[in-house]
Parts: sequence; C-alpha cells; structure tokens
Amino acid sequence: MDTLAQADLIAAEDTRHSVRLLDHIGVRVPLISLHEHNETSRIERIRQALDDGQRVALISDAGTPLISDPGYRLVQALRAADYTIIPIPGPSALITALSAAGLPTERFLFEGFLPAKSSGRRQRLGDVVELPVTLVLYESPHRIRQLLEDIEIVFGERHIVIARELTKTFETFLHGTARELLERMAEDADQMRGEFVVMMAPAPEKALADSSQIDGDQLLSSLLEEGVGVKQSASVATRILGGRKSDWYQRAQQLKDGVSRK
Repeated sequence: MDTLAQADLIAAEDTRHSVRLLDHIGVRVPLISLHEHNETSRIERIRQALDDGQRVALISDAGTPLISDPGYRLVQALRAADYTIIPIPGPSALITALSAAGLPTERFLFEGFLPAKSSGRRQRLGDVVELPVTLVLYESPHRIRQLLEDIEIVFGERHIVIARELTKTFETFLHGTARELLERMAEDADQMRGEFVVMMAPAPEKALADSSQIDGDQLLSSLLEEGVGVKQSASVATRILGGRKSDWYQRAQQLKDGVSRK
C-alpha cells in the first residue's frame, strides 16, 4: 500500500481490475496499461517518467508480476538503462501450490502455460517426461480436461496434484493419476472451475535406471497408438533411450506407415 501510494505512475496489466484495488485502499495515482500486446511500446513511456524523476510501480492482475505475466521486457530494458528495480514479495500461485502439494520441492521445473493445441502440449510434455524433478504447470478451466488427457498419454500413471482457486473460498487440492482426476471432474463439474496449478511427481528413479531395457519399437508404437505424433514420439524416445532424434523420427514414421524392421 505504501509503495502504491508513493508512486507517481502505476503500470497495470488491466487498469479496470487494478483501479478497484486502488479505490479500496484509497490511492489516487495515474494508471496506464501494460500487457503482452503493448509492453514494448510502453517501455519508452515509462523510461521517460523515470527520467523525469517519477516513481513507477508495476503490478499484475493476480500474483507476482512476470510469473506467467508481462513485464520481462520492461524490466530488462530498465536494468540495461541502470534504473533500480525493487521487487516486493507477494502472492505466487506457483510457490503457494508447491508448499502444500506434498511433492519434492528441492528441484522443480516451472513450465507455465503449455501450448493451446494438443500437438504442441504433447511435444512439450514429451520433452520433460523423464526429468527427475517435480513439474509445475498453469492451466485455465477451459483446457484442464484436455491437458489431463495429454498428460495421461505421455506420463501414464504418474502421480499428480492439482491446486485450484488458491487462497480463495473454494480452494481445493486434488491428487491421483490423470485418469483418476478426469473421473473426479466428470463426477463433479465444479472441480473444473477456477485457475489451476498442475504438479507432477518426478520421473521414478527405477524408470530412469532401467531405460536401456525399454524396447524402442514398443515405446514408439504405444505412443503412436495413443495419438501422439511422429515428431513428438521421436522426441520422447530420444529423451528416454538416447540416440539421434532423426533416427527415431525415421523409425516412428516407418511404424506409422506399417513398415516392419528389416
């Protein structure tokens, strides 16, 4: 509150949301929007305000700025110009969810929002399926079912924890396999409401140690049968079994076309 009250200008992701906060705490400071579509063009405006000796605050709609929110380009440009950037700790869905998930937190990988299309999601999931770290994703209520379906295809029965509506009235943590979570949502549509943090357990050590025992053709065939594309299947095989991605791609294409190994 003190920082916002002392600012001469506030850059906000959506001024319509932010003005409600400022009204609530009795702050009257000029607002300008800064979002993914206008961030680059706003840099000069904010830099000029700083040149004039003004204090500028950057806020986002929900949570800490820059964490799956705009602001990176602005901060980069202002640091390059030797301005002081002062972070103020605040809410973070990523850290809040991890602290109550019961999954390993000494190493985790934050992937943010995955691509909107299933093919892109599966490729990104295939890139990280064998990493021995907790994986953290964000997802909207509109795509949570599709995300879980893709996770089931790529990750199988990996343990998952979902946090939704964190710190709000209907905060909920669900855990189980992707299939179990999909069934829970089918039974109770309310479980698909809100914003989601999806966390997946690290790849099992045994699976990593025994990866050399996995039959490449069997792995590729299983992925292809589940609808994973040739490129994504080759990527998963490369991650798990090693070798050249181009070779796995060629073999996956042969299997898709029904060509047996000579």
